[in-house]
Amino acid sequence: MTEADIEAVSAVRVRGWQTAYRGLMPQAYLDAMSVAADAERRRSWFGRRSPEVSDLVAERDGEVVGWACVGPARDPDIAPGAGELPTPKPTAGELLALYVAPGLTGTGIGRALMAAGTARARAHGFHTLYLWVVRGNTRAQRFYERAGFVPDGAEEAYEVGGSSVPELRYRRRLTPEP
Repeated sequence: MTEADIEAVSAVRVRGWQTAYRGLMPQAYLDAMSVAADAERRRSWFGRRSPEVSDLVAERDGEVVGWACVGPARDPDIAPGAGELPTPKPTAGELLALYVAPGLTGTGIGRALMAAGTARARAHGFHTLYLWVVRGNTRAQRFYERAGFVPDGAEEAYEVGGSSVPELRYRRRLTPEP
């Protein structure tokens, strides 16, 4: 992903949320999502992100049709060493995002992004890859399970538009067990 891709990535992300989370999040929140506002936030983050964060895009006929982001795991229970000096190199990664333009799901774009993201996670030295999926998003859950992810039992909720949205954590080992 380059800085020039940000607007297109934001469009894929916003349209992806509006499609995938219909009925799982407040509709008023989804309807109010703005590609321009998302792009503005993404631009401010883009130059400051860690070198261990990889943003990947999928293109079709020169247009961005998918986006994935992989980086170090953020959860304290799987990212040991937080607060230690010096901080150890993270061994757990997280699939922070994976979105495909609505209408193109099921065409292999998500699988290609998953393969590229997994390869990037391995290149960063991550042994395990985690992700969070909204509970009830059965299509995404099936996709991740087919890609080798399994629920690890962790659940967390966050607030979206005044409603609590529960998520389930999944994991996939990237290297053989020691």
